[in-house]
Amino acid sequence: MAVSSGRQALALVNANVLTLESSTPRADTVFVNDGRIAWVGDQAQLSPSTVASATVIDCGGRLVVPGFIDAHCHILAYAASLEAVDCSPSNVPSIGDIIREIRHRAIVTPFGEWIRAARYSEFDLREKRHPTRQDLDIASPHHPIRLNHRSGHACALNSLALERVGIASDFEEPEGGTVGRDLITGEPNGLLLEMDSWLEDRIPPLDELRLRKAVGEASRRFVSQGVTSVTDATASNSLERWSILRGFRTDGDFTPALHIMPGYRRLAEFEETGLTYGYSDDLSTLGHAKLMLTLTGGRLTPDPVTLRDMVAAVHSHGFPVAIHAVEADAVTAAAEALAANRTRGLRDRIEHASECPPDALEAMLKAQPVVVTQPGFLRESGDRYLAELSDYARWLYRFKSLIDSGFVLAASSDAPVIAPNPLLGIHAAVTRQSDSGATVGPNEKLTTKQALIMHTRNAAYAVGREKETGTIAVGKRADLAVLSHDPTQLEPDALLGVTVTATIVNGEVVWSE
Repeated sequence: MAVSSGRQALALVNANVLTLESSTPRADTVFVNDGRIAWVGDQAQLSPSTVASATVIDCGGRLVVPGFIDAHCHILAYAASLEAVDCSPSNVPSIGDIIREIRHRAIVTPFGEWIRAARYSEFDLREKRHPTRQDLDIASPHHPIRLNHRSGHACALNSLALERVGIASDFEEPEGGTVGRDLITGEPNGLLLEMDSWLEDRIPPLDELRLRKAVGEASRRFVSQGVTSVTDATASNSLERWSILRGFRTDGDFTPALHIMPGYRRLAEFEETGLTYGYSDDLSTLGHAKLMLTLTGGRLTPDPVTLRDMVAAVHSHGFPVAIHAVEADAVTAAAEALAANRTRGLRDRIEHASECPPDALEAMLKAQPVVVTQPGFLRESGDRYLAELSDYARWLYRFKSLIDSGFVLAASSDAPVIAPNPLLGIHAAVTRQSDSGATVGPNEKLTTKQALIMHTRNAAYAVGREKETGTIAVGKRADLAVLSHDPTQLEPDALLGVTVTATIVNGEVVWSE
């Protein structure tokens, strides 16, 4: 494919354009001017002089779709994970291998500096357990070590790291957090659950040079997969974080369009500077207020009554909410809080809604939130779901049931939990297959077009930007992805062969094969 970059006019010709618009579902040409879609249709109807004035991209019959939108991820955490020691299941089959990989990093790291490792999964380790402080001490007693679980909701620290952050035998756990302890001595064993926000202010971030490099690599990976817009859904997002992320866009380190959710406890910071929901400029858009609802030790944090008050408070400031809810009890409580606070004009979301048995679905029907899910979790964690949940796994990630019930269902990666690859997410939504080929909840399979809509049109709706992006229509942002094949014309098994050959963000070709 002949490709040229720049904000000049573009004409994508000889294309198979899937617009996801009912008025013009298919076309063969898209004309882009000043970052916007100026014309969609058949090339024969477009003035030759118009085409002559533009940079022409011959798509060679390839499919052009709206750019993919990752409606829920964590940009800085994903960037940091790319710089961390890779402890993913494909790289480390045992705790001994984790120790070996971290030891290699320790050799080239000055004593006393933090070592970060990421993406371990105790289910996939040979020992079938979490690493302990003692394990990580073997890797290095002279460096504070933080090893993040692939879920993003647990981590393991070595002894020096525990000392640095102030966790000892008499440590009082923060609300919603859990410190793993030795069953005999009661001493912290290094495992921490739901304590990322608490650790954030106690572990120094990457230095600016390393972070900027990592953000640039994260950006490259997003656009190479056709992702043209991302939403940062980090619950601790502050005004400072807003400025940092915008700075990366200003400096050209981060390319996709950026939507940022403010953390619930940080809303006042934004309001004091006049930033309200939906604020948007060339750099970023201010989105939903993020609320965390977790189930730890059989207890919901916050409790359902407090959650309802929190939702009401957010709505009173003109923000919709996005509630993190994974377990069935959490999904039900989130839905009930939203149903009790339905506010005209505010489009609330539930993030994940992973477990959705009939009573949870019934509660959601009364609230009608937008649901933002992660199809790729089925691929990476499907074997674990089946092993640990057995028949209950049929209530997980109920894509078809939610769509059939009238919910707007959007997709995301939740990176760094999984890599931001929408094509793998589409395959997972269609096949419901794990890495091993096992099927999780076969009755919840989607068509390929439904899965594609989850990653484009519905994701735009979830972030409140459906008038700007999500479909290919005149006046919308020219955020486009060119695919090697039309996935809607392929058998499910062939979907993994589809690749992104070019990505266009706001009228600029930002990546191509």
